[in-house]
Amino acid sequence: MTLPKVSAIVLAWKAEPFLVRCVEALLASEKVEVEVVLVDNGCTTDDVRNLSATPGVVVAGTGVNQGFSGGCNVGVAASSGDYVALINSDLVVEPHTLARLVEELEKPGIGIAAGAVRLAEDPSLLNSLGNRVHVLGISWVGGFKEKETRTQPTETAGAMGACAVLTREHWDRLGGFDPHYFAYFEDADISLRTWRLGLKVVNVPDATAVHRYEFSRNSFKYYLVERNRLLFIGTLWGWRALLLLSPALLALELGMVLLAAKQGWLPDKVRGWTWLWAHRKHILDRRHRLQQEKTVRDREWMRVLTPVIETPLVEVPARGLVNKLVSAYWAVVRRLV
Repeated sequence: MTLPKVSAIVLAWKAEPFLVRCVEALLASEKVEVEVVLVDNGCTTDDVRNLSATPGVVVAGTGVNQGFSGGCNVGVAASSGDYVALINSDLVVEPHTLARLVEELEKPGIGIAAGAVRLAEDPSLLNSLGNRVHVLGISWVGGFKEKETRTQPTETAGAMGACAVLTREHWDRLGGFDPHYFAYFEDADISLRTWRLGLKVVNVPDATAVHRYEFSRNSFKYYLVERNRLLFIGTLWGWRALLLLSPALLALELGMVLLAAKQGWLPDKVRGWTWLWAHRKHILDRRHRLQQEKTVRDREWMRVLTPVIETPLVEVPARGLVNKLVSAYWAVVRRLV
């Protein structure tokens, strides 16, 4: 019997201590044929060169950091599998994980299947059981530091890009990642676009992996996250949704400005606005294309969004009050989009 061929895209950036373990674990996968495409995305060790002689490993990239989005695009272009697996270099899959995700993808209506990612420092706790996406465009890992209680796959707004599989056909239909994201929100982008095409994104509890997860806070990350959040909602939300949500979006923007000023990254917030203005033609062109590609009405696909911020990773003053107000607001708006 011919095994399904999975191309696992792994980016080698700087000095990642889990990289060799990551590649070895992928090559030890059961019930699938695995091709590991190792993208030199600015690796500062000899790992790429040393792994290049390993059977089943294909090396791509020029050594220049193209971000997660650009690096993954390079990797997929150099791959040959019928399935594309996006795997972080600091993540180690179990032998059955890829096969289990492929099995889930073979079910009708599934567009992306993501693994249940656990924390490397304590594998009894989840890193993500699927990413949450807020109605105002904020995104975070769901189930962080929780125990796994599920026995069946669950629908999720977003697949965590650290461990996700989709068919090559679906990847090509999406056109891969928009390289302008560079890092952050590219996985949320292809996830919501999948929902907008009438397909589901699911997280599979028995497709497990461990992840050396670090939630960093630095000015460059704040710049990318805030810039990309606006790129994300500006291209995917319909005009009616943007108009109806505009008071809440403006309030959030003001809150982010105050937070940035308080924490010292206001110049990075302004830099994000400057980038968006400079790239307005790309944003408008992409918006037009993405609004044309969707096959599902906004009211239907936006059901996967949440009005509640429920993670300790996102700072929200008066969280309880804010969640109640936005929930009430969204209950009205959702009927009108």
